[in-house]
Amino acid sequence: MQAVKVRKIGNSLGVVIPKEVLSRMKVAEGETLYFTESQDGGVRLTPMNEAFAQEFAQQMEAAEKLMRQDRHILRELAKR
Repeated sequence: MQAVKVRKIGNSLGVVIPKEVLSRMKVAEGETLYFTESQDGGVRLTPMNEAFAQEFAQQMEAAEKLMRQDRHILRELAKR
């Protein structure tokens, strides 16, 4: 576990991610990171690398297929 301080950056607040952490995440300047909430109230920081993008695209494709197949069920559930 590594501590970082929240600092004022312009009109916002931010943290500086240490170079060693960025290296382990295989993240470079200008790349996109995503925050997701975990069940324990914490936050997960995930880079949008090629593998993550492919996995996300596959998950979205599966979800869209399911929504198309069961749209009548989803429509009924939305009415409640």
